[in-house]
Amino acid sequence: MKEKIIPEKLPEHVAIIMDGNGRWAKKRGALRIFGHNQGVTAVRECVEAATEIGIKYLTLYAFSTENWNRPKEEVDALMELLVKSINNETETLIKNNIRLLAIGDIESLHKKCYDELMNTINITAKNTRMNLILALSYSSRWEITQAVKKIAENVKNNIITTNEIDQKLISKSLTTKDIPDPSLLIRTSGEYRVSNFLLWQLAYTELYFTPVLWPDFRKNDFYSAIINYQKRERRFGMTSEQIQ
Repeated sequence: MKEKIIPEKLPEHVAIIMDGNGRWAKKRGALRIFGHNQGVTAVRECVEAATEIGIKYLTLYAFSTENWNRPKEEVDALMELLVKSINNETETLIKNNIRLLAIGDIESLHKKCYDELMNTINITAKNTRMNLILALSYSSRWEITQAVKKIAENVKNNIITTNEIDQKLISKSLTTKDIPDPSLLIRTSGEYRVSNFLLWQLAYTELYFTPVLWPDFRKNDFYSAIINYQKRERRFGMTSEQIQ
């Protein structure tokens, strides 16, 4: 599959909704956290695949603001798993020149998780090969609400006027202000929705849905999504003739 990819037509930014851990575990008569644990392998495969072919930005939807409503035992286990994964992968990120970033209300994370996350973000800050972005305690409606509050406060304090509010200003007020919009969104597990993820940024993103449950997602699955993307014509509201 990798050999079929056209290097000149790579998406700059790939975002992934990693879905299906719970169903994967349930099929095996196991607890949901078992599926989350197995999902770590898929994350590793995906990061390696993206790095190998030259993707510049990879965003993984790891934990939404709505996930806080799950049973406390599962949330605690997820936080512990996140800390463990960050610890285990920090050296690999450094070795492969990968920069770690995070978007979302990360200060709401458990303290140990927040501290480990920020430590790895700081350690990898100068890496340049690829940007790996974790969406943690993130939801798009939360992000847009925060941006509106920020803009409203600036208007109130006479820093900007309402006439200066445009799409560019809104984009600069989001947590993704320094990250290009995704070219491709992948969602696993066969669900056809975006689940409150990057709603503003997905305006012209190509969507790819696969029935593969996240713990089973491997490099070839990632490559298949890239190949599918490369067959599409991205017009951004224009006609085919204009693009050509």
